[in-house]
Amino acid sequence: MGGDHGPSVTVPAALSALQKDADLRITLVGLKEPVQALLHGAEPGLLSRIQLREASQVVTMDEKPQEALRKKKDSSMRVAIDLVKSGEADACVSAGNTGALMATARFVLKTIEGIDRPAIISRIRARHGHTHMLDLGANSQCSAEHLFQFAVMGSVVAADMHGIARPRIGILNIGEEETKGDSVVQDAARLLAASKLNYIGFVEGDDIFSGEADVVVTDGFTGNVALKTMEGLANMLVGALKTEYTRNPLRYVGALASWPVLRSLRKEFDPRTYNGASMVGLTGVVIKSHGSADTVSFANAIRVGLVEARKGVPTQISNLLKEQAPAVA
Repeated sequence: MGGDHGPSVTVPAALSALQKDADLRITLVGLKEPVQALLHGAEPGLLSRIQLREASQVVTMDEKPQEALRKKKDSSMRVAIDLVKSGEADACVSAGNTGALMATARFVLKTIEGIDRPAIISRIRARHGHTHMLDLGANSQCSAEHLFQFAVMGSVVAADMHGIARPRIGILNIGEEETKGDSVVQDAARLLAASKLNYIGFVEGDDIFSGEADVVVTDGFTGNVALKTMEGLANMLVGALKTEYTRNPLRYVGALASWPVLRSLRKEFDPRTYNGASMVGLTGVVIKSHGSADTVSFANAIRVGLVEARKGVPTQISNLLKEQAPAVA
């Protein structure tokens, strides 16, 4: 029920995801009538793999997390996370209120033993492959131990989700020199250097796109600012290209001539391909979709949840954290 478009996006996306994976089962949680209306006319084979779980309440996008947690115990968000807690579902995917989703998931599912705070991680297109970055907004202030835990979680996601044998981990800083940064990043660097993780040192903002690090660790305040800056820059560049290519007939002809290259770049950097940020550190799989997601975007968020559930990411994080326990101590 969440996001900018609600069931008009999430229901068609669910049907699309079912078409692509014969073993997938989906429970749609929300108000009965609008969901059923959108399922009308769907293929019987797909409908046989869909279950509707009715919820009487909806968390709005501007609702305060604690208010939603306290007053809306039968919201679609709460019911969906309860299904993960009970084992009836292997993952929850939502485009709703990020703060409410994190607060509810943390309250219901709890964090993995050894993890103090969940973090939001997403994959970003880089020059050579992808960069996995966290935290992207869940924790505005972090300790060195939190950053170390983020590194463990990021390493698992990079390895399990994308097959990177020994993910290279960097801490986002104002310089690569060992003397740069405040006491938090300095202490986090010492923890990582003493661990068995593949720590490569401090990285700067431009290294997010260089491909030199597979995992970039930072606090949620910095991570969210960086993410929104990337999104704003991408939108500005797309707008500038459209303006320049349509400025006069000659440039329009030039646009037609370069269309194959533009189409390839558009496909390669399509943000919809990267939709689906994981709330790692919880005992269950919870995926946050962008609120403005369209059908393609939300279907990709479902795919992320499906892969994480099959890989058992929470269990893998717990196991790796236990291996690193001496370093934390």
